Amino acid sequence: MLDIHMFSSATKVKGQGVGSAYTELIGLLKHHFQGEFKVSINQYGKADISHYHTIDLPFFLSTFSKRRGRKIGYVHFLPETLEGSLTLPQPFKALFYRYVIAFYRRMDQLVVVNPSFIPKLVAYHIPAEKITYIPNFVSKKEFYPKSTQQIQQLRQQYHIAPDQFVILGAGQIQERKGVDDFVALARRNPDIQFIWAGGFSFGKMTDGYQRYQKMVAKPLPNLKFTGIIERKELVNYYNLSDLFLLPSYNELFPMSVLESFACGTPVLLRDLTLYRSILAGYYLAAKDMKAMDQQIKQLRQQPAALAHMQKQAHLAADYYSEAHLAKIWHHFYTQQAKEG
Repeated sequence: MLDIHMFSSATKVKGQGVGSAYTELIGLLKHHFQGEFKVSINQYGKADISHYHTIDLPFFLSTFSKRRGRKIGYVHFLPETLEGSLTLPQPFKALFYRYVIAFYRRMDQLVVVNPSFIPKLVAYHIPAEKITYIPNFVSKKEFYPKSTQQIQQLRQQYHIAPDQFVILGAGQIQERKGVDDFVALARRNPDIQFIWAGGFSFGKMTDGYQRYQKMVAKPLPNLKFTGIIERKELVNYYNLSDLFLLPSYNELFPMSVLESFACGTPVLLRDLTLYRSILAGYYLAAKDMKAMDQQIKQLRQQPAALAHMQKQAHLAADYYSEAHLAKIWHHFYTQQAKEG
């Protein structure tokens, strides 16, 4: 039996995608490979494979032990992707960014959730052969389409009219997520209900915290901020929405997009290069806020186009399913064990 030690503090901070990705992987391994893989959480005993999901200092120090086996690092962010997310004063920012790369360099193998990050890691003098692309996924047991009757009941529960067009956004409230554009679109479309599911996962460290806190405290009449909510409630919001909109400026592979696909909700994203290689055909793209506004208006006028994107969401959900990714992770871990 392969002894895999997971190292993570991702679930300590609610409302962030790293925690969701970690939770999904642990569930996958325990469900599919209980007889083949022995999975331990934050245990420092002897291991065949040590998989680091977060870059905590105690985890970094543990990499110098010979008991760690093959060291795997999950790349959820790079220094440049943290810009617009957290406010860190100098010289702490520079030191932290150097630490991030030093952590990645300590690994025997890195896993990226988007292939666009491979050349960026290579630019940090990490060999390409030490980097593997494995996409995120979500469990259909937690995120799934609900029936028409259930959706009607949900709308009644959340005080939303049956014929009200609803647009959902999700993630931490920060500049990088494009929250400003989301608010601007709500202002341009007063007849549409906009909902942002998420909050300030890192509190006052969030870039622009004071400004966004004022937005949340006094939202537009057609804009609701739910705050950080549990996944069991989040699935309700995906299902009662007509369109999922994520106007982020910088992402890896957003769990919220996969969750939306799993619920059969059409997706509109900012036209980012990093999406094209992994999501092409499954979503609608818009280069800026004005283009997003045009797409929204067209979708409202063309129900057939919205229905088509709903079908594409279901196709994406099948491709990025737990069953498909289980085979990929099984092959990855067994190969890494051989190289260790």
